[in-house]
Amino acid sequence: MKALNLSLLLLIIPHIALAQDLMRRFEMPAHHALMDQSDGAELQPFETDGCSGGLSASWRWVAKQFPQVGELFEEHPPWENCCVIHDRAYHNAGGTDSAEESYDARLAADDALHACVAAHGDLYADEYADRYDMEPDQIRSIHAITADAMYGAVRFGGGPCSGLPWRWGFGYPGCSVLK
Repeated sequence: MKALNLSLLLLIIPHIALAQDLMRRFEMPAHHALMDQSDGAELQPFETDGCSGGLSASWRWVAKQFPQVGELFEEHPPWENCCVIHDRAYHNAGGTDSAEESYDARLAADDALHACVAAHGDLYADEYADRYDMEPDQIRSIHAITADAMYGAVRFGGGPCSGLPWRWGFGYPGCSVLK
């Protein structure tokens, strides 16, 4: 069984590396455009919407519409601080000066968001399990699934020069790769 697992891993690793290289090549023109646009541009004051893409706003709406949900789950996603930290990195493109650094900083910020949400579940598993009448492993699993979904969303929809309000480098004027 170990040999089968090892052989599968050896087959998968080159494909993972190829996919990562492909994503980097696809995204790099936008990082170059962002660096060109941000050079000498005024950085707007930092603002955050909590968890972007409507996650925090939807959470608050549900909590307001259903007071019992608001009492149980509160008005903000429990991991919202992870999103604010992530927004700080996204705001100024991680404080980077080159397209290569920008790409690496974005990937690091997205990895940190994923780790933060998952760690929140680990840290509060027992407390939330008591509060919500669940098992600690269920809390960890919910957080892990949420962390994976959030990671996929920010990797897909958070690239620079996308025109979206939650894009990488959103504190700088918009940019375009179509120059």
